[in-house]
Amino acid sequence: MDENKQQTEEVEQEEVVENPEQEVVEEEAAEMDEVAKLQQEKDETYQRLLRLQADYDNFRRRTQKDRENDRKYKSQSLIEELLPALDNFERALQVEAQDEKYAEGMNMVYKQLKSALEKEGLEEIPAVGEEFDPHMHQAVMQVEDENYESNVVVEELQKGYKLNDRVIRPSMVKVNQ
Repeated sequence: MDENKQQTEEVEQEEVVENPEQEVVEEEAAEMDEVAKLQQEKDETYQRLLRLQADYDNFRRRTQKDRENDRKYKSQSLIEELLPALDNFERALQVEAQDEKYAEGMNMVYKQLKSALEKEGLEEIPAVGEEFDPHMHQAVMQVEDENYESNVVVEELQKGYKLNDRVIRPSMVKVNQ
């Protein structure tokens, strides 16, 4: 029995000796898992930071572009309101005036108004003799004229205007077939 007891103690001692090594291995494995988990969290946080930074840069660029457009097109609604008056001025100037000074005064006012609008970025859309462009012209009639090539504007019925490269009113035109 003593011998049996002695063998049991030896086995227990061997287990005790093996246990510390196994515990160290388990602790190292747990630490490695913790390190891997922390590394993954760090990577996810870094990726989130990169996305947030990209979103912020996009927001800043978009805001800056919006501000530039606001500045560039701030007078659009006023100009759109003044275009019919400009058209009427042009029609009035086409009528032959009986008083030369009156006609000269009207012409000066027209030029001054047009100059002020051009300073804001208003420009006429070229039409007659140009190839029809649906972005710039609105075809209201089609004609057959041998003097013009096909799909060319023959006559402008109403002037079209752009404000800083944005069409605010297309030209109403007759187009050759």
